Amino acid sequence: MLLSMTGFGNASGQNDRFSASVEIKAVNNRYLKVSQKFPEVLAPLEPQIEKVVRSAVARGTVNVAIQFAPIGQTSRFRIVPEVLRAYWQQLQEAGVPAPQSADKLLSLPGVIADALASTVDIDQEWPLVEETIKSALQKLHEFRTLEGDSMRNDLAQNCQIIADHLDTVSEHSPKVVTAYRDKILDRVRDLLGETGVSVEANDLIREVSVFSDRCDINEEITRLHCHIDQFGQVMDSDESQGRKLDFLTQEMFREINTIGSKANDVQIAHHVVEMKAAAEKMREVIQNVE
Repeated sequence: MLLSMTGFGNASGQNDRFSASVEIKAVNNRYLKVSQKFPEVLAPLEPQIEKVVRSAVARGTVNVAIQFAPIGQTSRFRIVPEVLRAYWQQLQEAGVPAPQSADKLLSLPGVIADALASTVDIDQEWPLVEETIKSALQKLHEFRTLEGDSMRNDLAQNCQIIADHLDTVSEHSPKVVTAYRDKILDRVRDLLGETGVSVEANDLIREVSVFSDRCDINEEITRLHCHIDQFGQVMDSDESQGRKLDFLTQEMFREINTIGSKANDVQIAHHVVEMKAAAEKMREVIQNVE
């Protein structure tokens, strides 16, 4: 199973006292980062909120926005008369002329109080907030799962492209040594044909053996087959493992490059180009896998 690091989920809930709504947006990130935005009254719940999010998301930047309000209350803010009078008295004692507008007085610290803070029992309302967050996380999970299925299909197709080209390379690679032997033998015959000098079979065998060792790609082919098989197993596991897939893709890319540098054959080089293109597409997709 694969999960995308990008997604959105929202949910609303209420009890007989308060209503809560939650929006969760997730984007890709190498690590997990949780950002929260909520009314000040919910500040004591920040560690608990982050714990719930971290239990559902392993990687990515997750933005959680929470709205929380009492049911039936028209305004949650009120003026604190005693604080306003204290400011006014100090202004008069300091000889400061009365302001033309009350806006500046109302913006002073403590003049406007959030009535919600004095009416909320955080422990009592936490189940409502927690349940709403979990509902939003479930929708986020469904979104990420759907996108993850699409990414899995894309990765599987490109992985199959690499496997198909690798099979062709595996079939063709033994012919490279044979072609080199025939080619060097023809060159030697052409050069020495008029001199009457013959080439010892041992010399030819030695030269071909050196070339064969230098361009032998059997180990790389075997390792690449193993990486492809393991890649499929990781994709089909119960857990989304983007980092492991990223590592396997890097290893596949390394083996493909080595095959291209060692093979010394034009036909194999063409297949290497196609395999590298597919691996690069896989690497781009995996950047968004949890």
